Amino acid sequence: MIARALSFGAVAEAYERFRLGYPEEVLELVTAYAGEPIGTALEIGAGTGKATRLFAQRGIAVTATEPDAAMLAELRKHLPSDVTTVQGAFEDLPLDSSYDLVYSAAALHWTNPEGRWERMAALVRPGGVFASFGVPVQLADPALQEAARVARAPYLGDDGVPSPDGRAADLPMQWPGTELQQVEWFGDVRQAVIERRLMVSAVDYVGQLSTVSAYVMLEPADRDEVFRRTVEALPETVELNAEIHVHLARRER
Repeated sequence: MIARALSFGAVAEAYERFRLGYPEEVLELVTAYAGEPIGTALEIGAGTGKATRLFAQRGIAVTATEPDAAMLAELRKHLPSDVTTVQGAFEDLPLDSSYDLVYSAAALHWTNPEGRWERMAALVRPGGVFASFGVPVQLADPALQEAARVARAPYLGDDGVPSPDGRAADLPMQWPGTELQQVEWFGDVRQAVIERRLMVSAVDYVGQLSTVSAYVMLEPADRDEVFRRTVEALPETVELNAEIHVHLARRER
């Protein structure tokens, strides 16, 4: 898992180009849940800043942390200089400051589960908010999902990241909500889904796949062949199910 977590730097420019950003609805959901102005925020695993810019544009003082130097360099190209950036893994962040909001966008599953929530609680001020959200992008058409699966099958059985708690995807509460419900430091755990469908070219869809860790870890020749086969298996334009899964919790006072 560590190798996969630190694999993204090799594709930092593609990550910025092809990974989907986050809509205003995410910010609105988080701020409404907070119930009071958010002045400071800490981001865990900022990547190239896809979520950073969403919160920074609202005037929130964001400290964006990211362990991969190449990803952080790409972030700095696109964000204003008043966003504080720190190179470092979640497990290495100092615990001498706390924030109104601590959030992670498609990165929390890369953190070490041992001591995760006690450390998180130290970073969220009492009464503050923790938020986790991500976009498990899929082809909307089941027939095209199967075509893409067949195309990658000789080289890659599964291109997803397993749920950290192993729960089936059809259960009412998903990770990390399941863990948040069990820890003493957080309460009022909520789960929401923001529906979103997008039309993209098959080439751009494969570009997005090129930033997924399972593909990044393939041998270059195998990766190129998977992408060639996938593009050939799909129509020129495809619809994506790009719904956003959000989990919220409040730091107990």
